[in-house]
Order: sequence, then C-alpha cells, then structure tokens
Amino acid sequence: MAKRDRVLSGMRPSGRLHLGNYLGALQNWVRLQDTMDCFYFVADWHVLTDTSDIADVPQNTIDMAADWLGAGLDPERSTLFVQSLIPEHAELHLLLSMVTPVSWVERVPTYRERIEQLHLESPSYGLLGYPVLQAADIVMYRANWVPVGIDQVPHIELSREIVRRFNNTFRPVFVEPEAKLTEIPKVPGTDGRKMSKSYGNTIELADTAETITKKVRPMMTDPARKRRTDPGNPDVCPVFDLHRIFTPDADREWAAAGCRTAGIGCLDCKDVLLKHLLPALEPIRERREKFAERPQEIVDVLHAGSDRARAVARRTMEDVRSAVRLAP
Repeated sequence: MAKRDRVLSGMRPSGRLHLGNYLGALQNWVRLQDTMDCFYFVADWHVLTDTSDIADVPQNTIDMAADWLGAGLDPERSTLFVQSLIPEHAELHLLLSMVTPVSWVERVPTYRERIEQLHLESPSYGLLGYPVLQAADIVMYRANWVPVGIDQVPHIELSREIVRRFNNTFRPVFVEPEAKLTEIPKVPGTDGRKMSKSYGNTIELADTAETITKKVRPMMTDPARKRRTDPGNPDVCPVFDLHRIFTPDADREWAAAGCRTAGIGCLDCKDVLLKHLLPALEPIRERREKFAERPQEIVDVLHAGSDRARAVARRTMEDVRSAVRLAP
C-alpha cells in the first residue's frame, strides 16, 4: 500500500464547537481521514499566548473532543492528541526560535490583529512567537499538508521559511509543509454577523432540535423586509446563506421565489431551512451526546492519541538533536 501524505491541524480548546467551526474545518477533517494520515490536536498551549485565564481549558478540551468524535473523527483512523502532553513541542519551538528573525514574526498579520482585538497594552513574548510554536506543531510530524483558509496562508508560508532556514543552517531534517486550501463557506450567526462565540450568535453542534429551532426562527433576515407583504432579497438575507449550504436546489429556489414576490413569509422560509438543517445535524448531536456522557472515555482517547503522537515526536527530535549537536 502506498504511503499516505500526512495532514496536521489543531484547534484551541474554547469549548463546544458551533456550526461555523464544523463547516469551516471539522467537516473537512473528517473527509481527509479517507485519504490522508491525519494528526489533529488540541492547541492548549496556544491559549496561553493571549490570556492566563485557563481554568476552563480542561473541560473545554473534553467538550471540543466530544464534538470531534460526534462529527466523525475516528481515533482508529486519526491521531487525536493534546499539545501540552507532548513536551517535545516546547523543545522544538525553542530551537526553531533561534533561527527565526523577529521581523518574520512581526509581519504575520494576525499578530497586530490580535493585539487590537484584545486591546493588549503589553503583548506577551508568547503572542509574538506563537507562529513559531505553530510551525513546531506542524513540522514535528513532518506534515505534508495543513488545511487552512486563505487568511491562514501567511502562517504556512512562515513555517516553510523557518524550515528552509533550519535545514540550511544545520542539515535537512524537515519537509516544507504546504497549505491545503479549504473553502470556508459564509456561515452567519443568528444576528446576521459571522457566527462566533464572542457574539453569542451560534448554533452549537450540541444543540437539540428544539434549541436550534428556537434560535433559527427569530433569526435576522433581509432588513428591508419589514412586513410580511414586503418583497425580500435572498442575496442579502443571512438565512439564505444557510439555505445555500443545507437546502436542495428545488426547495431553495422555491423559497427564493417566494421571498422575492412576498409569496411566503420569513418564518415559512426558515421552516424550509429547518426541514433540511435539523436532519443534517441530529446524527452529530446524538453521537456527541453518547461520548459526552462518558468523559473519561474522551480523556482516554486523547491520552492514547498523545502517546502515539509523542512516539513520532521523539523520533523527530532525535533527528533534530543529531543535526543541532550541542552537548559533547
């Protein structure tokens, strides 16, 4: 059997995942299991780059992993692990930081964006250096591919530059990772803005059908359609962004025509969406709930995956230490 390319990706443990997380990343992770050697990790050290409030991280890790498993990540086909359980990441981060110019990390767009978003007056060294830690996460497993959206490509390019600098400074150890571009659909929250936990406008993978219905029915629509008799414009309606993802062509076109002519009301349109959205999410919720009821099983899965990942990391670091010969 031909050796599969390896893919690596991770998520910060910020708690339960929502529909935007699923459509933007997790759904693709599940698909990649069919063709790739997959490594997916809980990026818990990355939480520390911009906050010291970590009391919820252990439970958030369990909640997020429950969503992973509910969505279809298979511990038999993917290595699911926790970053902080692999101390080799810290060692590699240190060594890579020694060959990375400060100007390289300062130009990463998200560094300044994060400072502005969080109103940080004195950002930490960890925040400045987190792209180097991210590079260590990737190259530790000699990943060929990293699935990202177009906005994350600068991070992958920095990882490639760091790899080239390390390989040229010492000797070739790492492969240059490549971005596997993932088309991220426009997933609106219930208030019409981008779905985000910080906005409190999410549909969670753990939500029941009743909860999702209560969130969708008052969802913002075309702001120009103030009355039932006003025609609407599906092109500017957040509900139709979800229709484009979940609703088959015939039902979607029927709803669009009814919207434009005021033949149907917004609640009618949302009911059509719910007819297709709920059956798509229910199997995920049911699987997730079974895992969430057995949190120790989730912990066991993550620890077993971390043991497998650390075995790979140890082999990588043997090669790294051989290339960076310091001790006599």
